[in-house]
Amino acid sequence: MNKLLQLLFPLLFCAIAANAGNIKGHVYDKKTGEPLVGATVTLDKANKATSTGLDGSFELKNVPEGAASLRVSYITYKTVSREVNVTSATTTIKIYLEPGGKDLQEVTVRASNVNGASDRDARRIEQNANQVMNIVSGKAIEVSPDLTVANVMQRVSGVSIERNSNGDGQYAILRGMDKRYNYTLVNGVKIPSPDNRYRYVPLDLFPSDLLDRLEVYKTLTPNLEGDAVGGVVNMVMKNAPDHFQINANIAGGYNQLFFDRNFTSYDASGISHKSPYEINGRTYNATQNDFAKGTLDYTSKKPAPNVVGSMSIGQRFFDSKLGIIVAGSYQNTYRGSNSTFYNSSVDATDTYAKITSQSYREYSEQQKRLGLHGKVDYVFDKNNKISLYNVYVNLKNQQLRDQVNTTYNNIYTASGGDNAELVYSTRSRLTEQQIYNTTLHGDHKFFDSKFKVQWSGVYSSAQNEVPDNTTISLNGLRTNGVDTRLSLVNTNPVERRWERNTDEDKAGYLDLTYTVKSGENKIDFMAGGLYRDKQRSSFFNKYNLFTPLKADGKAPLYGVDFQNYTDLNLTVSNPQGGVANSLTYDASEKTGAGYGMFKLTSTKLEVIAGARVEHTDQGYSLLFPQGESRPTGSQVYTDVLPSATVKYHLTDKAQLHASYYKALNRPGFYEIVPSKVVNEEYEERGNPDLKRSLADNYDLRYELFPGASEQLLVGAFYKRIKDPIEYTFQPDAVRGQDIYYTPGNFGTANNYGAEIDYIKFFNKIGVKANYTYTHSRITTPKTSRRINSATGDIEPFLVNQSRPLYGQSEHIANLSVLYKDTKHGWDVQLAGAYTGPRINTVSQFLNNDLWQKGFIQVDASAEKRFRNNVSVFVKAGNIVNTPAKLYIKGTNPANNDIKEKLVSNGQTLIRADYYGQSYLLGVRYKFN
Repeated sequence: MNKLLQLLFPLLFCAIAANAGNIKGHVYDKKTGEPLVGATVTLDKANKATSTGLDGSFELKNVPEGAASLRVSYITYKTVSREVNVTSATTTIKIYLEPGGKDLQEVTVRASNVNGASDRDARRIEQNANQVMNIVSGKAIEVSPDLTVANVMQRVSGVSIERNSNGDGQYAILRGMDKRYNYTLVNGVKIPSPDNRYRYVPLDLFPSDLLDRLEVYKTLTPNLEGDAVGGVVNMVMKNAPDHFQINANIAGGYNQLFFDRNFTSYDASGISHKSPYEINGRTYNATQNDFAKGTLDYTSKKPAPNVVGSMSIGQRFFDSKLGIIVAGSYQNTYRGSNSTFYNSSVDATDTYAKITSQSYREYSEQQKRLGLHGKVDYVFDKNNKISLYNVYVNLKNQQLRDQVNTTYNNIYTASGGDNAELVYSTRSRLTEQQIYNTTLHGDHKFFDSKFKVQWSGVYSSAQNEVPDNTTISLNGLRTNGVDTRLSLVNTNPVERRWERNTDEDKAGYLDLTYTVKSGENKIDFMAGGLYRDKQRSSFFNKYNLFTPLKADGKAPLYGVDFQNYTDLNLTVSNPQGGVANSLTYDASEKTGAGYGMFKLTSTKLEVIAGARVEHTDQGYSLLFPQGESRPTGSQVYTDVLPSATVKYHLTDKAQLHASYYKALNRPGFYEIVPSKVVNEEYEERGNPDLKRSLADNYDLRYELFPGASEQLLVGAFYKRIKDPIEYTFQPDAVRGQDIYYTPGNFGTANNYGAEIDYIKFFNKIGVKANYTYTHSRITTPKTSRRINSATGDIEPFLVNQSRPLYGQSEHIANLSVLYKDTKHGWDVQLAGAYTGPRINTVSQFLNNDLWQKGFIQVDASAEKRFRNNVSVFVKAGNIVNTPAKLYIKGTNPANNDIKEKLVSNGQTLIRADYYGQSYLLGVRYKFN
C-alpha cells in the first residue's frame, strides 16, 4: 500500500501542476507611473500572497486554472481588486493604485515635498537639479554598512576616499581632484574646517544617521560659492516629519584586530589643555611637575566593545505650521592598525631609493564621536516661512602609537636580522575636533509668487585641539634575536607640545528671484551674494625634556634605574616658555561675492547662465616671529567666474545635461604662513608666495530615470587647472642637504574622464554599480644627480617630470548587490569599492614618488524588521582585511637582500597598513 501511495502522489502532483499557471505583474502609482515597492498582492481563491519587489514586480506560482480574484493593497492607497482568468500559460497584469480618501490624499501631498530620505525622492532631485549631482538617500544610508559620512561618500560615482591611521574614511577625492579642491555644506551653508592646516572638512566628524540625504555636486551654478574645482559635498540634515516619529538604534561590536593583540592606552584624565607657558607666563621656568604623568602611563589589554547609538524625535504642530526635530548620535569605538614603514633615501647617483631603516608601528585609537542636530521651522502662510537650525559635531581621538625602529647599517644583518640597533618611540596624542553651526533662514514670496526672497544669517566655528602631545624615545639593541631597551635617546628624548586652532565665521546670504511666464515658457531672473568674515587663531608651544646622567656619568637604564616611564626624573631643557613657533599666528579672510543669472524653462529645454564675482582679502600676522623675512602678509584678489548649464529633455525620463563653469581654489592659512614644523618624518614649511588656482570645467551627462528608484547616468568631464597647488619635497636654499615639504604652484594641469552610474532592480534583487575613469597630467621639477666630469663631484640638477595629480586614481568602481523582501522584513547589502593606484606622496627625486596600490574594500549589512516596530541589524566592514600599501615604481639593487623581501615585480614596498575587520550588531526602533 505504501509503495502504491509513493507512486500515486507524484502523479497527483503532476496532474495539479499541469492544471496550474503563474501570475506575473507590476504595481504602479497611477499618478506618477512609478513602481510601488512593498505592495501586498493577495489571491483569494488560492489563499496565496506576496509583496512587490524593488521594481514593483510580483509573481504568484502554481495558481489553479480558472477565474480568480486578485487584491492589491498599499498604505495610503486605495485597495484594488481585479478578476483574472488563470491559464496554463503565464498571466501578465499591470495594476495602478491611486491615493485613498481625502485624509490620505492630504498626507500624500505633504509627503510629496521631496526630502531625499527615500531612494525615489533622491532620484527625482537628481533629475530636476540644475547641477550635475549624485545623491545617497537617507534610507540607503540607514541600511548601508557605513557609520560616518566619509564612508558613505565612497559609494558615490567618481569619489575615492583618503583614510586615516585606523583605516576609517576621512576625506573625499572627487573626480581625481584632491580634497583641497572641494568644500562642504550643511543644509546648503558652507562650514569651516577644524583641520589645523587646510580648508577641507574631515568627513569622519559627521555620523551618517543624522542625515536625510547626502548630495554631491559635480558642477556649479552662479548662486553657489565658486571654490570647488572637484565638487561640493552637501549634508542635508533630518527635517521635521509630517507626524510624530521616533527613530532610535543602539549597537555593539568589535574590531578583529584586537582578537590578535591588545589595545594600548594611556591615562588622559590629567592632561592640561594649556601649556605651562600659557598658565604661568613666558618668564616662568617649567619643571617636570608642570607636566602630567598620565601621558607616559601605558596599559595594554583587550578593549571594551564598540558602542554606537542614535535617536531622532520630530513632529509638526498647529496644523503643520510648526515643525520641530531633535536628533543625536554617539559612537564610542576602538580602532587601530598594524603598520610597517620603510624609511628610504636616494644616495649618490642612485636611480631609486635605498631602504635605510624599518619602523613597525601599532596604533591604538579610541574614538568618541558626538553629533547633535536640531531644527525649528514655522510656516506663517503660503508665502512666508522661517527656520532655525543648529548642528554640533565633536570627535575625540585618543591615540597611542607604539613604534620600534630598526636601523639598517653595519650592525644589522640584512638577510638575517639577528642583530640591530633599535629605537623605541611611543607617542600619546589626544585630538579633539568640533564644528558648530547655527543658521537663521527665511523664505518669502511676493506678487503671487513672482518675486522670491531668501536670506540666511550664519554663525559657525571650528576648533582643533591637541593638548600635551607626548613622545618618548629610547635606544635599544637586538642581539641574537633578543630585543633590549636601553636608555633614552641623546637628543630631545621627551617632547611635549600643545597645538590649537580656532576658525570663526560670520556670514550673510541673500538670494532674489523674479519670475516671468509666457505661455509654456518661464524665465527666472536671479541675483544675490554673500559676505563672510573668517577669523583664525593658531597656537603652538613645545617643551623638550631629558634625563640627567647618573653620578657615574652614565644614562639611566630601563629595567635597572627605572621600570616605567613615570619613574623617570626629567629635566626641562627649554624651561622658559618652551619653543616659540611661527605656527602661533592670527589670520583673517574676508570674502564678498555677488552673482547674476537667469534660468529659462520651456517644454524641452532648460538654460541656466550667468556669472559670479568673488573678492578675497586674506592675511596673517606671526605673533612670535623666528627671523622670517615676512612676519606679516596678505593676498587680495578678485575673480569673475562665468558658468552655463543646458538641460535638454529627450523624454519625460531621459535628458542631456551639459555644463561649463569657472572655479578657483584658495590656499589655506597654514599654507601661506611661513612656518616651520616637524610632522611625522619630515619638516613642513608654508609658502607666502603660494597663489590661488583657477580652473575651467566642462561636463556632459546623459541621464535616464526609467523607474522610481532606478537610473542610468553616463557622462564625461574635462578640467584645465591653472597654477594647481601640489605638495613637493624641496631642498633648503642655504643648506641643500635639509629637505622640507611645502606647497607650490606648478604650471597647468589637465584632468579628464568618464563615468557611468547604474541602478536597477529585479523584483527583490537590486544592483547599484558605478565606474569612473580619470586621467590627469601635471609637470613638476624633480631632482636628479650626476657626476661632474670636470671635478668628479656629484651634483644635483632639475628634470621636469609629468605625472598624475596627487591622490588621483585612474580607475574607481563600486558594486553593491541588494536584497529587499518587504513581506518578510529583510534588507541585505553586499558592497565592494575599488580604488586604483594613486600617488600618496610626491618625492623631490625623479621617479621616486610613493604610490598607493590599488585595493578593494568589501563591506556588508543586513536588517530584519519585526511587526512591533523593532528591527535587528548587523554591519561588517573591511571583510577581506584589505591592507593599504605604498610602493616605489622601481628598485635599488641594495634592497634585494633585505629579509622582508620588499622587492617584487620591479617595485619596492615602502609601507603596509593592516586594519582588521569590524563587526556591529544592533537593534533599531521606529515609531511612525
